[in-house]
Amino acid sequence: MRMSIGFLKETFINLLKEYINSSDMVNSYWHEIEKAYTNKDRHYHTMNHLENMLSELTEVRSQINDWNTILFSLFYHDIIYNVLKSTNEEQSAELAQKRLQAIALPAKMIDSCYQQIIATQKHIFSQDSDTNFFTDADLSILGKDWFLYEQYSQRIRKEYSIYSDMVYKPARKKVLNQFLEMKRIFKTDYFFDKYESKARQNLLKEITLL
Repeated sequence: MRMSIGFLKETFINLLKEYINSSDMVNSYWHEIEKAYTNKDRHYHTMNHLENMLSELTEVRSQINDWNTILFSLFYHDIIYNVLKSTNEEQSAELAQKRLQAIALPAKMIDSCYQQIIATQKHIFSQDSDTNFFTDADLSILGKDWFLYEQYSQRIRKEYSIYSDMVYKPARKKVLNQFLEMKRIFKTDYFFDKYESKARQNLLKEITLL
């Protein structure tokens, strides 16, 4: 299922309109998201990443308990992205919390959104099934065909272009091996069946090419 940037905008605006009536506020919120994900220094963590996640999650919407919270998590999970920092998830979660409090979203939804964004830092199994679907969608690129995976790895390298190969390659291998050491990369049965085997093949292949 291929989605457009326009569909992303429509999805976010319709979501916000369920909670606020101010068009100016809606437009301001969208502009902040669009500006973040279209930043010139981003090559993978872009609107295309959000599109892919939304497409993947839409396929399992019937299994998700709180669709609106998942959507808020999707739009805010990488809103802060600085390759020099190791606190991107925390900062993104905190910004989401601030924005959602400002529109008086129920506290339970805000907390769930916060926890889902934080979960993308380590991608470990959660007792909350929605969180597992969310983190699995975030990693779904790992299980795509090699052409798409290779594009992903090249775009990640561009995002980290400030680092030399001497620094980048060992760090990248460490990250890839951390995924391979997981008992399951994908925590839900749906994504495990769909992507686990191919993801492990892709990760091993990238390691051999580094």
